[in-house]
Amino acid sequence: QVQLVESGGGLVQPGGSLRLSCAASGSIFSIAAMGWYRQAPGKQRELVATITSGGSTNYADSVKGRFTISRDNAKNTVYLQMNSLKPEDTAVYYCNARKLLTVNYWGQGTQVTVSS
Repeated sequence: QVQLVESGGGLVQPGGSLRLSCAASGSIFSIAAMGWYRQAPGKQRELVATITSGGSTNYADSVKGRFTISRDNAKNTVYLQMNSLKPEDTAVYYCNARKLLTVNYWGQGTQVTVSS
């Protein structure tokens, strides 16, 4: 099993920034990719950003140019730097790790609220 623990969420004003962290532990061998997903009230969970072990990234169109995903392989940690935050970014953000195409692990989620 892989355990994922998110941190860094909170309340921020529009235009502000937050950095989310996700630390992986347990059976962490052969993790091929990690990423961030989010779920707003009344909506389905959606992809925010992913990063592979080789550093390849992809982003949802809604966050391109504002969010940056990165990894610290030595610490088994993935980060999401969120800049120019908008109210529509408000959601619970979940960390994800994948070993194979169909083997996924999820964190408990961290709340991000963007409001004035």
